[in-house]
Amino acid sequence: MKQAIILFLTLSLLAGSAFAISPLPEETFSLPVESAILMEKASGEIIYQKNEHERLPPASVTKVMTMLLVVEAVDGGRIHLEDMVSCSAHARSMGGSQIWLEDGEQLSVSEMLKCVAVVSANDCAVALAEYISGSEEAFADKMNARAEELGCKNTHFTNCTGLFDDPEHYTSAYDLALMSRELIRHDWIKQYTTIWMDTVRGGAFGLSNTNKLIRFYSGATGLKTGYTSLAGHCLSATAEKDGVEYIAVVLKGENSDARFEAAKTLLNYAFANYTSVPIRPADGLASIPVKLGKSDFVQPVCLGSEALLLEKARASEIEYITELPEYLEAPIQSGDILGRLLVRANGETLAELDIAAAHDVDRMGAFQIFSELLSLLVGKK
Repeated sequence: MKQAIILFLTLSLLAGSAFAISPLPEETFSLPVESAILMEKASGEIIYQKNEHERLPPASVTKVMTMLLVVEAVDGGRIHLEDMVSCSAHARSMGGSQIWLEDGEQLSVSEMLKCVAVVSANDCAVALAEYISGSEEAFADKMNARAEELGCKNTHFTNCTGLFDDPEHYTSAYDLALMSRELIRHDWIKQYTTIWMDTVRGGAFGLSNTNKLIRFYSGATGLKTGYTSLAGHCLSATAEKDGVEYIAVVLKGENSDARFEAAKTLLNYAFANYTSVPIRPADGLASIPVKLGKSDFVQPVCLGSEALLLEKARASEIEYITELPEYLEAPIQSGDILGRLLVRANGETLAELDIAAAHDVDRMGAFQIFSELLSLLVGKK
């Protein structure tokens, strides 16, 4: 028992850590944008970054966060896609990209979300914000709170559209990548962000996506364009191929074509050079025998990331090494650290994950232990 305790304490000091690739030098690409970042969705690994923490106006890429809060409200059951949303005078007054809602006009949450995703409709974005929070100002407060929860350190929103240039309304390429990553974790949003052309109002009003990559880039899944004279041409672009999805954010592009070409350059590089490999053995982990427990075994599980971003040339070198005791002694609590998993390639450790108990195993009482011993003695006779 003493040896087991020492082993557990030792292992608990070995926190699981994932191997981080080194981001490419900024000069790797000549991108006609002020700021950019390339991130892999599953691991959150950054492949490339350029002025990624610089505070810049995001224009309508702001709506990545707006859509995230709408999606989370739907998934949380607070609103429903079938709910009808009325347009207020404030929402109608937005201007810019819009579908020209009339005062009191109603569309479903689904239709309004589609309009935000496809044509960046400011009137629909504000109507949704008011429906969720009562006012655009209150919704902006929720946007800021959610950004803080995601770890965004260079973000502050004053509205849900990004339509108006405001020195207090800013974010960064890195922060937008975090928001975009969180949004596309809700896979159903892609039912809207991948639409090239569609209609609303029973076919009476046509929609055409402002994101040209949806039509012209294989695997594009979204996500949001933006432009104002101060912000320049902005884009958060997402694309998926062979089960791997990347996020390319570019801010303050010289022109519309520049932002799309910059995003394509980043995405093309990622798909050509990297892949995502499982960070756990395909056949799982074998259960571990438990002594003096009400259960004879405990099931170990790996904690941490599900996948590891790796250069394609190294993917075939992956091996998994588990460091676990031959047996354990009860009691065991769910979450107790039991050992670790090492992911290696060609002798180099790429990741270390803690292995924990998946469930409790209570210790037998004195009477149960006595009964077990008696059964063993009787069995030997």
